[in-house]
Amino acid sequence: MKATIYDVAREAGVSIAAVSQVINGKGKISEERRASIISVMEQLNYKPSLIASALTGKKTYTLGLLIPDISNPFFAEIARAVEDQGDVHGYSLVICSTDNKDERVERYLTLLGQKSVDGIIIGTGMDSGELLDLLLKKSIPLAVIAREMPGHDLATVVVDDYEGGRMAARHLLGLGHTRMAVLAEHRKVISSRERIRGFQDEVVEAGLQLPEYMVKMNGRDLVNDGRRSASELLRYADRPTAVFCCNDLLAIGALQAAKEMGVRVPEELSIVGFDNTILATVTDPPLTTVSQPTEQMGQLVVDLVLSKNDAAKPGESKRVMLKPELVVRQSTGKPISI
Repeated sequence: MKATIYDVAREAGVSIAAVSQVINGKGKISEERRASIISVMEQLNYKPSLIASALTGKKTYTLGLLIPDISNPFFAEIARAVEDQGDVHGYSLVICSTDNKDERVERYLTLLGQKSVDGIIIGTGMDSGELLDLLLKKSIPLAVIAREMPGHDLATVVVDDYEGGRMAARHLLGLGHTRMAVLAEHRKVISSRERIRGFQDEVVEAGLQLPEYMVKMNGRDLVNDGRRSASELLRYADRPTAVFCCNDLLAIGALQAAKEMGVRVPEELSIVGFDNTILATVTDPPLTTVSQPTEQMGQLVVDLVLSKNDAAKPGESKRVMLKPELVVRQSTGKPISI
């Protein structure tokens, strides 16, 4: 039979109110008494009812995380970082993989509302601003990770995607590449657009051009789409000697295309990815990529959404932009003509 709050109070020799204050982190209770009550809770394996807490307007110690695709290693690493930081604060995590589809976003938001989560972290795209407006009206603490939400003043943690694109271009230009291409995600992905913009600006400042036909936009099947787009680029008479891919999955697709077509990497084609997921270390050759600090991003976004929950003033928000880092491995080198 499960222990109840009454059992804890009786065993600890305190009132039910005292136990409730410890559970909710409130009240003027000495550290010695608090530690004693927590010890009894652990001995009895007592777990407060989240449903009961929700019905009484108390915290459920649960957060929701919306991401596009949990099978994408970048978002899996983000989810792990968020989960770990939530655990530090005593929160559990509900992860929802939306595939960037508004109908799935709407369904998961309804689910998270039913669970009375204490905050929602958004890492997915939303075509409809109405969904976000609906959340804001419900006064659920929100924070955004790894993407921008234009037109909404929300706590946000992102990496400097524009500078990341410039880093990739500087690296390839420094190696002597003059014919370069870009593999990007769907046009609606703001982070991808910013990476292209940074890459293109760096190329133009070097006195070169990035022709429109050398920029390939792709769909949701990133590895296969990247392979198809890279194959198309490698069939051009003036094929590129280097490709910048706006995430590591597209870069893996480019590596596959090069292998299928007998194009040596990096001797005949240099490839740069973005994200620095675990996959970047196990490709053949290991992938040069722009690294996002996923662990730090996860820690910051949890702290932001919890601060909004506990003590933020109405309309207050914070935007944190972190610096990317270029990690050079064996997928890039000088073009063979050098």
